[in-house]
Amino acid sequence: MTEKPTIKTLGSLRASGYTSKNIKDELRDNLKTKIRNKESVFEGIFGYENTVIPQLEHAILSRHNINLLGLRGQAKTRLARMMTSLLDEWIPFIAGSEINDDPLNPISRFAKELIEKEGDNTPIEWLHRDERFFEKLATPDVTVADLIGDVDPIKAANLKLSYADDRVIHFGMIPRANRCIFVINELPDLQARIQVSLFNILQEGDVQIRGFKVRMPLDIQFVFTANPEDYTNRGSIVTPLKDRIGSQILTHYPESITIAREITNYESNSDSRQKNGVYVPALAKDLLEQIGFEARESEYVDSKSGVSARMSITAFENLLSTAERRSLLTGDETTSVRLSDFVGIIPAITGKVELVYEGEQEGAEAVAQLLIDNAIRTLFTSYFPKVEKLEKKNIDGPFSQITDWFLEDDGFLEITDESSDENYAKSLNRIDPLDQIIEKYQPDTQPEDILFLKEFILWGLAVNKKLNKERFRTGVFFS
Repeated sequence: MTEKPTIKTLGSLRASGYTSKNIKDELRDNLKTKIRNKESVFEGIFGYENTVIPQLEHAILSRHNINLLGLRGQAKTRLARMMTSLLDEWIPFIAGSEINDDPLNPISRFAKELIEKEGDNTPIEWLHRDERFFEKLATPDVTVADLIGDVDPIKAANLKLSYADDRVIHFGMIPRANRCIFVINELPDLQARIQVSLFNILQEGDVQIRGFKVRMPLDIQFVFTANPEDYTNRGSIVTPLKDRIGSQILTHYPESITIAREITNYESNSDSRQKNGVYVPALAKDLLEQIGFEARESEYVDSKSGVSARMSITAFENLLSTAERRSLLTGDETTSVRLSDFVGIIPAITGKVELVYEGEQEGAEAVAQLLIDNAIRTLFTSYFPKVEKLEKKNIDGPFSQITDWFLEDDGFLEITDESSDENYAKSLNRIDPLDQIIEKYQPDTQPEDILFLKEFILWGLAVNKKLNKERFRTGVFFS
């Protein structure tokens, strides 16, 4: 942050050669500079490089108010917040103004009267771009007074004014956001009569409060967000308001596991556990993201509600915590994530997915476990041959040696949730055919990923009905 400018009066501001600029031109000019300099505006937003971000930049260059339309967890509000980086770092305003009056272009009665009285000695202050972001969640109880303003009887009494004097007006959130970015989240939840009150603000700048028609050309960059589900379940954007919003931009979920991993990695970079104590195999990260893809396609999950990218982020945090807790119990200073640790992410899944009727009948935990199994089944064929349901007699399949190992002398394998890394390794290393399978199909596997891959093979055979897998209170049992 550069230091706040030292200019304190209107006369000094004029002498400095400062020129006023409306917010949409501010955003446009600074975006043009960043594009020319090949600078990224929306750092940390992945998967939108060729879809949402170009459209958003088109809208800013066109000086449009914007509606971001998409399911939950698609970074709509984050995109809006990041637009503040396109504002000038400091702007001047009349000291004491409720609505950030531009000293060179005042619009409120207060500012005009102060300049008339003080002239070049009118005091000014400076507003940083981080303070130029206003946000309101649209709920059915939001009123016109909240957004636009109302008559304030206390102000009338203190100033000894009649209700016919426009100085008794108390400004709402929108006038106070003059020269700022104003975001209304979940716009369809706003009652139709409240949406109507926004018409003139977006188009002409008229503000009408309790019979006062106050001509105030407010200078605001509006960004609205909406969920397509809201159009049918809770409300809609009234057509005349929609007509006044310049650009409607559709957001979307990550289109590949690679992009989904980038998002989760970026969000979890602040978690030092990855660096200090818990190693996460690459396959574990892919599996975590695949669960989100499975949830978005599942017949048990409401597709209209969507599955937020926050599910993968919170599930990753739970996965780290599951491994961390185990290492604290066993005394291992460092540990690696296991596939059996994925039982720890179930609370992150059940809290993030909306189930349809069939899903409710199955139960949230059962659906979460099914999503994990489906993710394992999907990824398994990327690493190993497809598991055939029916195999020809007297012809060994690629996994016959593993299934034979479990058939000999009633072979079984038990992995407890709180077993030490040493015991975990001993258990898996007993099954010699696992080494042969990895050597044949995944010879380039990193040594630190071998144990996770071995467990992955067992889970993959279990979800494909080649092994029995049972979950008991303190672990998992293969037979």
